[in-house]
Amino acid sequence: MNLYKQAEATEKQFIATLFKGERRALHIEKRLLNRKRFNRFLRILGPGLVTGAADDDPSGIATYSQAGAGFGYMLLWAFPVMYPLLLAVQESCARIGAVTGKGLAAVLKENYSRKLLYASVGLVVIANTINIGADLGAMAAALRLLIPIPFAVLATFFAVLVVLLEIFVNYKTYAKILKWLAIVLFAYPVTAFLVGQPWAHIFNVTFLPRIDISFTTIYILVGIIGTTISPYLFFWDTSEVAENEIVTHRATLAGLRKPVINKHFLHGLRVDNFVGMTLTIVTAWFIVITCASVLNASGVTQINTAADAAKALQPLVHNFPHAGLIAKLLFSVGIIGIGLLAVPVLAGSSSYAISEAAGWKEGLHRKYNKAKAFYGVIAGATLVGLLMNFSGIDPIKALIFTAVFNGIAAIPLLFMIARVGNNKVIMGEYKNGKLSNLLIRLTFVLMLSAVLILFYAMAIGKS
Repeated sequence: MNLYKQAEATEKQFIATLFKGERRALHIEKRLLNRKRFNRFLRILGPGLVTGAADDDPSGIATYSQAGAGFGYMLLWAFPVMYPLLLAVQESCARIGAVTGKGLAAVLKENYSRKLLYASVGLVVIANTINIGADLGAMAAALRLLIPIPFAVLATFFAVLVVLLEIFVNYKTYAKILKWLAIVLFAYPVTAFLVGQPWAHIFNVTFLPRIDISFTTIYILVGIIGTTISPYLFFWDTSEVAENEIVTHRATLAGLRKPVINKHFLHGLRVDNFVGMTLTIVTAWFIVITCASVLNASGVTQINTAADAAKALQPLVHNFPHAGLIAKLLFSVGIIGIGLLAVPVLAGSSSYAISEAAGWKEGLHRKYNKAKAFYGVIAGATLVGLLMNFSGIDPIKALIFTAVFNGIAAIPLLFMIARVGNNKVIMGEYKNGKLSNLLIRLTFVLMLSAVLILFYAMAIGKS
């Protein structure tokens, strides 16, 4: 009997061990599958994520910060309004690049008038150059909070660094750097939660707005729209998707045939775009909330310097010794990190536009000696932007003005994106759907209306 019980116990132990092993194997297999899915998801993320992260550039951070400091929570309603519009515009831009295998300027050159092409390229280059100058100035001002080095030296250092990175760093490596720099944006949501928020009131003003019409309100609203739905994003996203197809061998380097795409590929493109644009809208929303609860609540309604803007992050480290210095450090890392992400995007966007219009060889996948004119434009645009900082313009005011100018420059470009995306000859079966058409045209009307109201307020001297 004892032998029988011992054999039964041994059998049960064996079965338990077997099942435990199977459960462990299934657990390991599940973990590996989840890791594969996550890695596949990360591989999907590319141009859309970089575009979305670059959208919250120093100009964006300054504009959103001023909106929160000056108006509290009042302008939060702008973000759910802009979100579907931004998604539709950037998805259309990415799809144009994917279907044609070319940048936006090249598509305009082949299918529309030269006058229209040059006007579009001119607008984006002017807007980008102003933006580059303002961003370089903001990066220098942010670093000066920590290191007492002359402003001119720091601005020059950042300009040279950006140009060298774009010219000499391998495209795949550079794309990875750009992708991970997006992490620095999370300081604002963390601060917002640490401070504690009247969330019921915040969601109420976000989705049930009370609109106050004044010149100051319209000016900052045009800035918010312009820094979020920006001209440089249109050209950069289109060209980067096309370039990514060359790198992944979906399109030929010489563009002799249309890229090999399918619905699965376009789905991945939409996921990338969705993640990038969601990142930019949510982060911008949190920047306004943070500055409203920290700055506006403390009576700081005007951001005049980088130090003023840095105070928004002080609650994140208020229990630490030297909290003010640490807040400045966090702010500086954020501005510099996103600046290093955004300035190359701005300069690259200008270079893609000019090179495609002129018919030069272009692309970050090419080495410098194979596309000297392309890289020359990048260096030239960065240099001109740098020189703007020696004119005595206040960096913070320049950032907000840049956002407003972007809002004005985006209007004719949105009109062209709507036309290209809806052109069956260019896009074939992948042309805009009804919802995409509606949202892009609505974006055009919204931005045009906001700018016209701003001009009217300026004309009658309303404040």
